Amino acid sequence: MELDLYELKSFSVLARELHFRRSAEQLSMSQPALSKQIRRLEEKVGGPLFARTRRRVALTEAGRVLLPLAARILKESESALTTARDASKGCAGTLRIGFGLAAVSDILPRTILRFGGKYPSIKLQMFDMSTPSQLTALLEESLDLGMLRLPIASAELETLPLIRERLILAVPESVAYGGRDKLSNLRDTPFVLISRSASVTFHDHAISVCRSAAFTPNIVQEANETFTVLNFVRAGLGVSLVQSAAARMKVPGVHFHELGMRESEWTIGLAWKRGCEKRDLILKFVETIKTVVRKRPR
Repeated sequence: MELDLYELKSFSVLARELHFRRSAEQLSMSQPALSKQIRRLEEKVGGPLFARTRRRVALTEAGRVLLPLAARILKESESALTTARDASKGCAGTLRIGFGLAAVSDILPRTILRFGGKYPSIKLQMFDMSTPSQLTALLEESLDLGMLRLPIASAELETLPLIRERLILAVPESVAYGGRDKLSNLRDTPFVLISRSASVTFHDHAISVCRSAAFTPNIVQEANETFTVLNFVRAGLGVSLVQSAAARMKVPGVHFHELGMRESEWTIGLAWKRGCEKRDLILKFVETIKTVVRKRPR
């Protein structure tokens, strides 16, 4: 036999009041109806929950054991109903969000913090993925939202451009740089780059920028993390091309220089599948990140 929430509520009110008339009034039912609910619950339990006399109603040991359990069940049922209602309004649930190295910037962590404060019932699951992997996952619906490089060629996905990002040059203190439009001066200098296994799009973009300056970089070391790359540069292993956000890491002994090349730029944006079930959740995240972008220092 299963417990009935109405019976548990009646039991909880009576256990608190220990008075049938007052309890029945609070529950907006007649005393006979309340008595009937209590008897049904006692039949399920297999024994009395209340010791009754003409002058007194008291909990039995079984009643005392059941009371905190009933309170927890009622609370959880109310919470479940509230959460389900929030989910139906797009205010609860789980969003699976992909992001890649080329899309990492200050706006993502700021958006996560702002979104969590505004929508505490929406859980964010973050996945570090390359742009091609995100596109596949979005189309297969194993990912709800992707923060990646734009443009993308898929009629099944909606996109929102957010910010422009660019590659900048990171050099150790020992290397002189000739200024803007002088990347070609480093054709004979060793390079340290993000590995292709960490980010296909980022790695290929860096090589493409070098080729736009009429040389192919001499890559002597690769790494999977930007911070590691900067520390290799600091140690003098070579120079590197990193995204402009890397300058905020403040690694000592590393100087940053603008390239002054349009080829070094790309667009970061969001993508999600058209007509997906979680559209309401997605649009809440979209509006939050748009607010963060508008308030971002230029």
